[in-house]
Amino acid sequence: MNTKKKSKSISQKPEYVSLLEAAYGAPSQNGFGSAVFFEMIGENEDLEKASLEKYKYFVGEIWERFGEESWMSVWREVYTRPEKSKHNIVAELQAISDPEFKITQAVPMVLEVVQNADAAQLALSEAYDADDVVDLRVYSTGDGSAMSGLLIAGRRSNDETTFLVFLMD
Repeated sequence: MNTKKKSKSISQKPEYVSLLEAAYGAPSQNGFGSAVFFEMIGENEDLEKASLEKYKYFVGEIWERFGEESWMSVWREVYTRPEKSKHNIVAELQAISDPEFKITQAVPMVLEVVQNADAAQLALSEAYDADDVVDLRVYSTGDGSAMSGLLIAGRRSNDETTFLVFLMD
C-alpha cells in the first residue's frame, strides 16, 4: 500500500469533490440530509467496507442508540456500474430497478429536490462520470422504518474515492 497516497490531506481534495460538497455538504455526523466524503482507497481495499464506514460515521451517535441491526436492515448494494459501460450517474440512478429501493424516494431527492438541482447534477457528473472512475456502486441505507436513503461510492484509477451519503425521513 502506498502510504503517501493514503495520507493525502483534505486540503488537497480535487475540485470535483469541492463541487460535490457545495451541492450536498461537507463530511459530517449529522445522520440526516447528505454529506460528501473523500479519501484514497486502493484497488485491493474493500470498497463496500469503506462505504459502510462512511455510512456509520455519518449516522453518528444514533447508530448505537438504534442499534446496528436497524441501520443494517436495508443496507445492500442496489447498483454496480458494469465494466466498460457509459458513465452517466444521473441516468444510472434513475434506472435502478430494485423495487424496495425505489420506495425510498432517495433518487428524486438527490437529483431534483436538492437546492440548485442543475448544479448538483453537474457535480455528480464531475465526480462519478469521469473516464477514470473504475468502480462505482450504490447502496441502500436507512433504519428499516423512518429513515431511508442511499450511498454512492466511486473509486478512480488513481485511488481517489468519493462517497455521497444521503438519509431522509
